[in-house]
Amino acid sequence: MTVASLTSLSVYLVPLVALLMSFDAVAGEVERGTLPLLLTYPAARVELLAGKGLAHLAVLSLAVTAGYGSAAAAALWTDAGAVAGLPALWRLTWTSILLGATFLGTGYALSSLSRRPSGAAGLAVGLWLGLIVLWDLGLLAAVVADGEGVFATAVFPKLLLANPADAFRLFNLASSEATAAAAGVGGAAATIPPWQSATSLFLWPVAALAIAAAAFRRVMP
Repeated sequence: MTVASLTSLSVYLVPLVALLMSFDAVAGEVERGTLPLLLTYPAARVELLAGKGLAHLAVLSLAVTAGYGSAAAAALWTDAGAVAGLPALWRLTWTSILLGATFLGTGYALSSLSRRPSGAAGLAVGLWLGLIVLWDLGLLAAVVADGEGVFATAVFPKLLLANPADAFRLFNLASSEATAAAAGVGGAAATIPPWQSATSLFLWPVAALAIAAAAFRRVMP
């Protein structure tokens, strides 16, 4: 139950924090005029971007670990039997880091495309609203309109897996056997195999970094 609650909270906070950390990683360098100096270093652009990503990911991992560690300490303090849920909490920790890495890479891509921090911030907020809030609302409306048709049975699961936030929720709810504690996506988590959502979680950070690297190559100093 605790993991289900933390999953529902993390799917909103982790992407938002990652985007806030990364939206000006490139656009801020351009606006401050420090990008030409940065590019004079004997390192490829993808290496510079990877360095920023590792630093941001380390900070995000520390915050996630501290937050979940506090929740674990509070649960163990009140109930010694809560130790049975530690594997599920560990699973939630590393999947949250993967989810954060995805949105860090996405933030770098937006920052490279906009080249202004204000524009990158607007794109980041729009992306967060689109993937975290509006995506599920759109899928819900489509499922209600389709009923038991092809969309609900074949297309809907694939669109859930295509969204890293939904893949995160599906994997944690299904692996923790906490689908009954979460409305809506809990039913889908009971029908989609965990390996599919886990595959989506592992592929998305790689894809996001590749997109960010491609966008960063197009930025002129």
